Amino acid sequence: MNHARQASTPRLYRYVGAADILRYVQGQPGGVPLASPADLDTWRAATAPRLAPEDPLWATFVVDAAGLLLVADRHSEHVVCAGGRPVRSAGEIAFTRSPASGWVVASVTNQSTGYCPEPESWPAVAAVLDRISLPHPGGFTTSFIFRRCHACAQLNLVKDGDFICAVCGADLPLSWNLDSPPHMVP
Repeated sequence: MNHARQASTPRLYRYVGAADILRYVQGQPGGVPLASPADLDTWRAATAPRLAPEDPLWATFVVDAAGLLLVADRHSEHVVCAGGRPVRSAGEIAFTRSPASGWVVASVTNQSTGYCPEPESWPAVAAVLDRISLPHPGGFTTSFIFRRCHACAQLNLVKDGDFICAVCGADLPLSWNLDSPPHMVP
């Protein structure tokens, strides 16, 4: 069976985080879709009414399978924002607003230990930001590399290019390997 992806087909990341967090998805409203910069005004008024106009508006975000940008309070779990469904990317995003330029993306990361998206998920983020006319930095302002250890099945955040498991010291794979559940990692 050929598992190779075509370059034009974005990867869908399924939830790989802690199983007990999935219980939070049930009964939660999920993320708010942003279809235009004006939607940010509405969302900000509802979620951060005390935030000063010049302060960054931070959010948890996902780009869902349909390519929509969903946002939730920064303290929300990505899997709740996504309604438990697979995503094209996930992370944290900060919006700023100025009278001269309107809303812009000041910071955006792929920091999500629930989905562990690759830095290569940026094109999905850029596409949705471009479509809704939100200027952005052109790439993740901070990107993270996640790997699952083949030896102990622990999720690892690769730091400084050191592909060594922080739990057991085994070598981590150089390629993204979170498609398999932890108990099925070769």
